[in-house]
Amino acid sequence: MKIASVYIHIPFCRQKCLYCDFPSWAGREGQMQMYVDALTAEIRAQGKRYENREVVSVFFGGGTPTALEIPMLAQLMQAIRESFRVTADAELTTEANPGTLSYEMAAALKKMGFNRLSMGVQAWQNSILHRLGRIHTIEEFLENYHAVRQAGFENVNVDLMFALPGQSMAQWQETVRQTLDSWKNTLKRTAMLKPEHISAYSLIIEEGTPFYESYRAGKLELVSEEMDREMYHWTVDTLAEWGYGQYEISNFAKVGRQSRHNRIYWQAEEYLGMGLGAHSYMDGKRFHNSYDLQKYISAKGDTSLLREDTELITETDALAEF
Repeated sequence: MKIASVYIHIPFCRQKCLYCDFPSWAGREGQMQMYVDALTAEIRAQGKRYENREVVSVFFGGGTPTALEIPMLAQLMQAIRESFRVTADAELTTEANPGTLSYEMAAALKKMGFNRLSMGVQAWQNSILHRLGRIHTIEEFLENYHAVRQAGFENVNVDLMFALPGQSMAQWQETVRQTLDSWKNTLKRTAMLKPEHISAYSLIIEEGTPFYESYRAGKLELVSEEMDREMYHWTVDTLAEWGYGQYEISNFAKVGRQSRHNRIYWQAEEYLGMGLGAHSYMDGKRFHNSYDLQKYISAKGDTSLLREDTELITETDALAEF
């Protein structure tokens, strides 16, 4: 039986980050339940279409999945389990951004069956977090992180970002150390927390974001390409010293903790995206859903009304991508 990965897109946030170009909005709480109902209908429809697949990974991304209320998340997870052949050892991940977490939320996610969380701390300095438009402080991240551990999660990813506007090498090193080891600096601080997985991303300025407009206006201080590369190579070397193996450009994991979902993307295996703007690669075709929120809700799960830009991937295309 073929295997596949499932991605679920949640397009809601408490506040939109200034660098984010993903399809997501803040202040749309009134549309959340309507969206969840439409997404539930799509999940059930796609479950019938791809009933011959075993699902080995489910990933809730966004946006901020934990911006939804607990019953909404439970509704979606129930629909997935009832509609797809989710294997007993499947990796079930949700992004859970600091500022939207509590022990109650973490415990509810665990009860739903999630066995992996991905938390976006991004930086260890509150001044940088504010500059990015993040809703949390580093103190709130630590409180949320410990709530996640208390709820029983034993597989946690922490997202970090480098080459941020005005960020110095010393600030990036502090972020990494605080994540790994002590309060002395950032990179090692993440290790002190002992996450099983670390994702370290370089900032990319995307069109349509506030950062892009500031950049065009000459108001955004970016680090040089040389500094960007220095930060990256220092990160690779430092995380290796702490036992994190690099298995993809931006992803590092302890032994046995590589993300199955990341590997499926990286190895060009099949994945089915559901939700607003979600992308898929199934049966040799790449396609995505509409980015229009009202259209998505109105379609009520009718994929014929949602699918856009279908592209047939030939053997030559597949080899080139590989």
